[in-house]
Amino acid sequence: MLVCHCNIITEKEIENAILELLDADPWHLIVPAKVYHHLAKRGRCCGCFPNVVETIIRVTENYHARSASDAGDVVSHLDRVRGLRDQFGSNRYEGRTTDHRAA
Repeated sequence: MLVCHCNIITEKEIENAILELLDADPWHLIVPAKVYHHLAKRGRCCGCFPNVVETIIRVTENYHARSASDAGDVVSHLDRVRGLRDQFGSNRYEGRTTDHRAA
């Protein structure tokens, strides 16, 4: 399936790039820009980035589920992100008070 129409990148190419990045270092943060850099491309309209993020999450979770010795220790990446949002709060405005916000 074609994910990026601007660069003509398929879902399989993105999945392979993610797997290569995970093989190099299984615990570093993979973002769409890192995947595109690995493919020697760059985002143009960036409309595909939400789909790329979902592909990254799916492939990363499957990668860690396959490599885990105990499946009970595997934590969903989405659950972890949600936990971080709850921990740090989404209304902190970079630590500024409301009267000092630019927007």
